[in-house]
Amino acid sequence: MTRTGLLGGSFNPAHRGHRALSVHAARALGVDEVWWLVSPGNPLKAGTGMAPLEARFRSALVESRRARIRVSAIERELGTRYTLDTIRMLQLRFPSRRFIWLMGADNLAQFHLWKEWRQIATLVPIAVVGRPGYDGPAHAARAMSWLRRFVRPAGQARHWTKWRPPALVLLHSPPDPTSATALRAADPNWHQKPTKSFHPQALRDRVTRRPI
Repeated sequence: MTRTGLLGGSFNPAHRGHRALSVHAARALGVDEVWWLVSPGNPLKAGTGMAPLEARFRSALVESRRARIRVSAIERELGTRYTLDTIRMLQLRFPSRRFIWLMGADNLAQFHLWKEWRQIATLVPIAVVGRPGYDGPAHAARAMSWLRRFVRPAGQARHWTKWRPPALVLLHSPPDPTSATALRAADPNWHQKPTKSFHPQALRDRVTRRPI
């Protein structure tokens, strides 16, 4: 059994906040590795301002270097658009792995908008990592009125493979205010500059991480 954390998102672009969340969650949960699922298109986000999948994938490769993180665009291969369908397909394809879904507190605040979110919670345990400014809205989230009864102690986080979903654990980590929205506002054309380390020209002959 390989303990695997799943972090889905647009990664538009990937940044140190994604990395910090993943590294902290991996340590707290004792997972063997974290998979970053770079989405072809987030149903809850407008397509305007969304960089091409290749650019977002490559930015994730760069940001995940020297960490136990594997970058994947497997949703494009599976043809899945919603988290529920992706998890089901991954569980079928990788029966020797145990998955736990990772999310920031900002995502918990809108979790009730995800397609069949209760079904997601019955498939895998969920670990929520705090983010500056979102802990209050996360605790007051509509989804928490149902999930609250399934909260497990953070001190038992490493035992998550023994939990029967629904199971939710709230993890606290050092605050990192980095956001993709702020990065895009500062540099709307972030994916078009060949001087950036994630650009195909800069990455040529240097990408060694095997995609899932």
